Amino acid sequence: MTSDASLRPGNEAIYAWVWLPGATRPVVAGRLFEADESPRRYFFVYGRSYLANDRAIALSAADLPLREGVHEPTGMNVLPPCLRDAGPDAWGRRILESRFPAHHLNELDYLLLAGSDRIGALDFQASSRVFAEKGTKAATLDELARSADIIDRREPLHPELEAALLRGTSVGGARPKALLGQGERAFIAKFSSTSDTYDVIKAEYLGMKLAARCGLDVARVDITQALGKDVLLVERFDRETRDGRHSRLMMESALSLLVLDEMEARHASYLDLADLVRHRFAHPRETLRELFSRLAFNVLIGNTDDHARNHAAFWDGSTLRLTPAYDLCPQPRTGGEATQAMKIEGAQGNKATLVNVLSVSDRFFLSADEATRIINQMIDTIRAEWPRVCEQAGMAEAEASRLRNGAVLSDFCLQGWP
Repeated sequence: MTSDASLRPGNEAIYAWVWLPGATRPVVAGRLFEADESPRRYFFVYGRSYLANDRAIALSAADLPLREGVHEPTGMNVLPPCLRDAGPDAWGRRILESRFPAHHLNELDYLLLAGSDRIGALDFQASSRVFAEKGTKAATLDELARSADIIDRREPLHPELEAALLRGTSVGGARPKALLGQGERAFIAKFSSTSDTYDVIKAEYLGMKLAARCGLDVARVDITQALGKDVLLVERFDRETRDGRHSRLMMESALSLLVLDEMEARHASYLDLADLVRHRFAHPRETLRELFSRLAFNVLIGNTDDHARNHAAFWDGSTLRLTPAYDLCPQPRTGGEATQAMKIEGAQGNKATLVNVLSVSDRFFLSADEATRIINQMIDTIRAEWPRVCEQAGMAEAEASRLRNGAVLSDFCLQGWP
């Protein structure tokens, strides 16, 4: 593990390292540096050694083509979106800000200071010559849960617990979480938060299990306990083990594939992503069917947090393919009407209704009859599997009823559905 002295805020340039497809060790890909302008922006240049590497691939299918010269971020982006994917989101930033309370961290600091075991196949280093892995300390699930709870309550963290939690700083999202390894398997451990107004852990377990029962391609999940509280374990799908050798899979979020900044996320739409699938994904017809099914499923279970960072694709240098679905969590509401975080752009605008979803089926290469069959099969499956999955989750009857009445198969989503 690198020393704290080498992990200091205030760098003006850092180096991106990447695990190329099938590789077990990273190579340096290029330099990310702060441009001499205001407001701050960060430019990227591929290294000469990387451009000369026969195995080198573009770090992004969308915004970092493999060529010489300076790559400037476009639109409202302050740095290339695919590199931002490898950095910490709100939760990881909170951990780093707790670790360096006296500093005003910039984007390079967040990228550099986060742990090396990131989602996808990128890491960032202060050196272009020496790769030093950060956040290698193993920890028990209880230690991770205790650390996450302390950070969630915005209290100072003991150095030992801080070192354990550093490993998971690059995991996206705003909720408490950490990385956990068990043998050759790797997991994202998700914890409850002090701000939760319902049983989010069990609800996400329900959403993921119901999606699998509906035939969607989803990450495997399980529920366990730490310090007497539920913990959701999501098995990572961005790692591969072949013949005892470990490699990392390159990934890009839909937000990055659409070359949008966080502030532009509200403009991301399922139809834009569908257009990308048609032109740049492997097996577009099958992928469009899967994407349409995920849209319909999100509406059916009341998952309105389906923003563009909650969709992603693997990238191997030539083709894109959807990752398994993740972050599928029903969100109960008291009001009737709902909209999706990622726009539907249907006949009813962004209303979270099945009629609206059906109105865009042709953009997914589906006839109205075929799309109706897909939706009806999922409705039947959710109704049939609901009691069994609630029992598996250990969800109390009152909480299950609240989810069923306030999110899953809501009257609003079924409005006008035959």
